[in-house]
Amino acid sequence: MTSKVSQLSRLSDDKLMDLRFNQLDLKLKSSRIQPFIERLYSELSDKGIRFKPHCWISTEWFAQDGVPGIAIPFFVLHPRLARLERKLTFEVEGWSERDCMKLLRHEAGHAIDNAFHLRKLRRRQKLFGLSSTPYPESYTPQAYSKKFVVHLNSWYAQSHPDEDWAETFAVWLNPASNWKKRYAKWPALQKLKLVDELMKEIKGKTPKVGRKECPGDITKIRKKIKTYYQEKIDMYGIDQPFYMDPYLLRLFSADTKYKKNKPAARFIREQSTDLRRIVAQWTGQYRYTINLILKELIESCENKKLRLTTSEEEAKMHLIGLLSTQSLNYITSGNHSIPM
Repeated sequence: MTSKVSQLSRLSDDKLMDLRFNQLDLKLKSSRIQPFIERLYSELSDKGIRFKPHCWISTEWFAQDGVPGIAIPFFVLHPRLARLERKLTFEVEGWSERDCMKLLRHEAGHAIDNAFHLRKLRRRQKLFGLSSTPYPESYTPQAYSKKFVVHLNSWYAQSHPDEDWAETFAVWLNPASNWKKRYAKWPALQKLKLVDELMKEIKGKTPKVGRKECPGDITKIRKKIKTYYQEKIDMYGIDQPFYMDPYLLRLFSADTKYKKNKPAARFIREQSTDLRRIVAQWTGQYRYTINLILKELIESCENKKLRLTTSEEEAKMHLIGLLSTQSLNYITSGNHSIPM
């Protein structure tokens, strides 16, 4: 039994999560994502590139090694699926037009690499590194490095040579990036120039790899949606404790002279949506992970009966700093997993 797109909006969370992926009756061509795919094709065509990566529906954004195509996650195709994703993980990666285009351009970088075997070129290997480099389980980004372009969150170009290539390609492809000016004084400019050079060389050429494989196609996945989310939440979780009491006591107080002020726990709850959004933008960390830190903060504030000691505006500013620091500590401690 399949669940028609028109029926999705009427399903409760429990009924929706009880479905198997191959029961979702989703089609890319009739979805809200198709115009973005067509826009990607137009951008490639405007550069003289004949290649059009094929796209299919899967569980995540990815372009598999050797396959000249792009997997698009199910949760960006329908508002009901996006609502469930946001409820459980606090974000929907690629939902907005801007974010969707950023991801499509990035994955197109992988796809065109696969289509034309660009990783075999010495020039590319010299500037970007070897594709055979093992993917790390975690990486420690240098936030101010100018050796890499800045495109997706988490300074993703720094995670692996192939991601560096895909990120650089995405910046090059974006007609609004103005990359020659923006990166004029960055060492990353040499990488952008190489992408520009290689794209001119394949201009008008037919891809070397033309097969239309669709790894991870949801029509072939029998896993239940609830199992997928259980696994995803486990991956985003925190496996180390955060000791934030000393920092909290600098921001809030249990002193009776502040007894008329707002409880810190209530204040954090009120600001949680804003805090997740801002800290995620600053650090590139998952909103789900940030929310776990927020829960620890709230619990600690409740246990210690802490209250605000400053204005709400000032308290919020300090909280953003604390959350950002703790999130970055999570990255640099080697626990920031990179989903590939």
